[in-house]
Amino acid sequence: MVRPFFTNIRLLVLTIILILAWGLSAYQSLPRQEDPELVSRIAVITTAFPGASAERVEALVTTVLEAELAEIEEIDVIESDSRVGFSSVSIELADSIDNAQPVWSKARDAMDDAAVLFPAGAAAPEFSEVLLKAYTLVASVTWELPNQPNYALLRRYAEDLGVTLRSLNGTEDVDFFGSPDEEILVEINAPELVGVGLSPQELANQVGLSDAKASAGQLRTPEQTVAIEVESELETTEQIRQIPIRTSGGQFTRLSDIASVSRGIRSPLSDAAIVSGKPAVVVGVMMQSGLRIDQWAAQARAAVDDVRDRLPEGLSLTIIFDQSGYVENRISTLMVNLVMSALLVVGVTVVAMGWRSALVIGTALPFTIFAVFGWMSLLGVPIHQMSVTGLIIALGLLIDNAIVVVDEIQTDIKTGAEPLHAATKTVNYLKVPLLASTVTTVLTFLPIYLLPGAAGEFVGTIALGVILALISSLAISLSLIAVLAARLLGRRHQPQPPRGQVARFLARPGAWWNEGLSLPWLARPYRWSTRRATARPLLAIALVLSIPLVGFISATTLENQFFPLVDRDQFQVEIEFAAQTSIEQTRANVLQARDVMLAHETVQDVYWFVGQSAPRFYYNIQSSRENQPYYAQAMVQLSSEAGVESLVQALQQELSDLFPAARVIVQKFQQGPPFDAPVEMRIYGPNLDELRRLGMDVRALLTTIPDVVAVRDDLTEGQPKLGLNLDDEQVRQAGLTNTEIAQQLDAYSEGVTGGAILESTENLPVRVRLTNADRASLNQLASLDLRPAQAQDRGFRPTSALGEFELVPQLASIARRNEQRVNTVQAFITAGVLPSTVLTALQAKLAAANVELPPGYRYEFGGEVEEQSSAMGNLLLFLPILLLGMVVALVLSLGSFRQAGIIAVVAVGSIGMALLSLKLFGSVLGFMAIVGTMGLIGVAINDSIVVLTAFNEDPEARHGDPRAVHRVLLKATRHVVTTTATTMIGFVPLLAGGDPFWQPLAIAISGGIAGATLLALYFVPAAYVLIKRGQSPHRGHPAEAAGPLVLETSNA
Repeated sequence: MVRPFFTNIRLLVLTIILILAWGLSAYQSLPRQEDPELVSRIAVITTAFPGASAERVEALVTTVLEAELAEIEEIDVIESDSRVGFSSVSIELADSIDNAQPVWSKARDAMDDAAVLFPAGAAAPEFSEVLLKAYTLVASVTWELPNQPNYALLRRYAEDLGVTLRSLNGTEDVDFFGSPDEEILVEINAPELVGVGLSPQELANQVGLSDAKASAGQLRTPEQTVAIEVESELETTEQIRQIPIRTSGGQFTRLSDIASVSRGIRSPLSDAAIVSGKPAVVVGVMMQSGLRIDQWAAQARAAVDDVRDRLPEGLSLTIIFDQSGYVENRISTLMVNLVMSALLVVGVTVVAMGWRSALVIGTALPFTIFAVFGWMSLLGVPIHQMSVTGLIIALGLLIDNAIVVVDEIQTDIKTGAEPLHAATKTVNYLKVPLLASTVTTVLTFLPIYLLPGAAGEFVGTIALGVILALISSLAISLSLIAVLAARLLGRRHQPQPPRGQVARFLARPGAWWNEGLSLPWLARPYRWSTRRATARPLLAIALVLSIPLVGFISATTLENQFFPLVDRDQFQVEIEFAAQTSIEQTRANVLQARDVMLAHETVQDVYWFVGQSAPRFYYNIQSSRENQPYYAQAMVQLSSEAGVESLVQALQQELSDLFPAARVIVQKFQQGPPFDAPVEMRIYGPNLDELRRLGMDVRALLTTIPDVVAVRDDLTEGQPKLGLNLDDEQVRQAGLTNTEIAQQLDAYSEGVTGGAILESTENLPVRVRLTNADRASLNQLASLDLRPAQAQDRGFRPTSALGEFELVPQLASIARRNEQRVNTVQAFITAGVLPSTVLTALQAKLAAANVELPPGYRYEFGGEVEEQSSAMGNLLLFLPILLLGMVVALVLSLGSFRQAGIIAVVAVGSIGMALLSLKLFGSVLGFMAIVGTMGLIGVAINDSIVVLTAFNEDPEARHGDPRAVHRVLLKATRHVVTTTATTMIGFVPLLAGGDPFWQPLAIAISGGIAGATLLALYFVPAAYVLIKRGQSPHRGHPAEAAGPLVLETSNA
């Protein structure tokens, strides 16, 4: 591998050019994202069942759907919410499912099978996949005039924008928010309708019969076939006004004589968007995966500008969210960190080994990084914060191979070896130990890459970046770097005096930049301590291993966290009012909330979405709310990310004071896989009343915990209803049935459809109902005249004669999980407080209160702790494979089970060192810290492998002679300390950046590596001497003389 590159300089140059060109072209074409894209494993099936109570929805719709879905083995969790007139069933697939589409096909088939069993009146179920992906661009068409908004106009231009953006290459999906449905409204006056002897259904039926959209047959001749169509299709509102209506007496009247016909938006609105305090229709656009977001976003902004130029006066079009800016900022910051890490690594190498060696070693960085970009392009891995951070982590690791190779070649050349011979000898000598150390490091990162589920998809590319870098570094170090070292370092020892002032300065004998830094004052105590360690190995082992033992003990006091919150110039607000609150009242309330928010100087704007969830401004926002007029969610835009946590805490208090009866949740965005609430407790059982009681007990305990700002559960909230208590005798005398009464009241209040107008590609239904004023009056409803559908001679009866209205409570919703009734109690906590802290407090209060569940009831904890437990369980699945692979690699490379045992102790000890580092720096034991600790194991043992290999290669040291072991250790110290310093210095940008997401990982790895170096220099030689006792013919104390040492040796 070395000889062809050394003897053929053209081959060497062409190979370098090929690597650089491959990496550069790959970098230019790689997709850009802010965060990794998570596989969509969640879908929601919604079914409308107008007029049905929550109990009827559960029994007749939800349980039927659940039974069909439960037969699909790939489904892990089925959650449902049965509300008044509405069923929502959420499906979550197992983490092992990477391709959800075949499972969704099964789920759709099961949904269709269940729909056949639904009762009359239930609508067809609708299936929607929940994408864990943020919208790439969100734009708003806003009403700027002081008068009432024309939603039809807003919607029309929003759809025009949607069509324009959908036509762009790379657009995946376009969604609309706050875009109400249009309809033709026929408003009736109940007494006038009764005067002509018609019910709302009969009037709607006559309107529908005037709209002939049915086939009238075909004219068939021997020569041709021509379709026949009755030319009476409704096309305008004026045509509808002129429809002749037959009264019960047989006369005819125009529809306009008995009703008002208008075109407008269906009232009440099902949802609404408020942008900058004004009515709006919001368009969310999602880019296809695998594209460069900066290039697509530029086209999208140009398309928005084009539509903006066509807007009429009174409308404005603004981009309220552009993800490309966040992506560009994130990647730029990470790339700066990458360059800074590379410069720091090279700088440390210069200090430790001199500029010539650093120059050769430093070339490994661009070669390897560009090679990794090439592999990322082939594997389809985008550039985002995880993949780039994988490279940052790998910087200090990938240079280790180059350091060892260059150091060994330099040593041989100094002893008089020819450059080619030195390179060939070094590669043959080091290929096995370097391969072993690379394999063990790859094995420790492999479980992170293979981790299934959302957590694995989120952090997996960190491990992939490290693995690709390590493999590329091994190949490059044993080929290109070895050749470059032989060529460049070999010239140094040729008898040619340096020419020029700069050259003489660089080649000055004894200068630290030429020979490496010498620290005699530190070398002497180091020699003494290592000599004592080899002389008294048991004492050395006990002293060194006591340090990681302290780390394991201190780990019990570390705070726990899954993933930290995001430092971002945005956060979200959710407000949930009483279930009976109208959408108009909710809109008025959130406008008050907006004024409170804008009183804070850093708040730039607030975007409210009423009746449904907001668009996904961040990839893991839960966006599952719909048809809930009492609910609103806002995205708050700030001028900067500074002071977000204190602002969130302040607004939590202010908005809670503004709406004391509402549930207000102000929170920052969360990193990692999504969950509904940070702290959850699920209580399972058959009886709703008992579940409600137990849930209230838990709520009461949660409200006593200071850091809990809001609590909700599934069963406490009620929703009042007007119950019509019918007089059965009066109903029979009137010739009516209960069903007919319900249908006619529904037709009066909610309306009944009759016919439609086809406008372009849109179908506008014609709805017949009471005016808004009439259907808002209980007296008006009580005076409505009803009559039997099949017995017109009996005449009309007022509703008040058939029964009395009474306001009665009813259950707002019934929740189920995996076909069992459940009451989920959720706690939302103060920004900056760890969920584990609140959960521990809750568990303590449950124990103190001696809460006991009745037979048939049980509870479990969800929220962050459940997600973390699931991720950790998946991570530990690969632990046996990891251990087996490491044992095989170590035994084969070292040729000894006992020496492999030494490495195993170093691996365990490095974990203790990492835990101690987390404690000393006041960090948390989160998922990223655990990921860093797992990756640390393979890195931490590399130095120990190199040291043991050096012992085994020395004829005297391999017999356990303490003198020889000490001599070889001092010779190996330079690249051990250098590789440690370069690895640790590579984490400085992550440590200095202050990002709570990356700091625990950086602390765990850098602290663990520092501790592992201590083990490699003290524990490993002591343990080696100990296991070799009885085999070595030499005894005695090590000599005072010492070989080369990084602390005071030179390269000369």
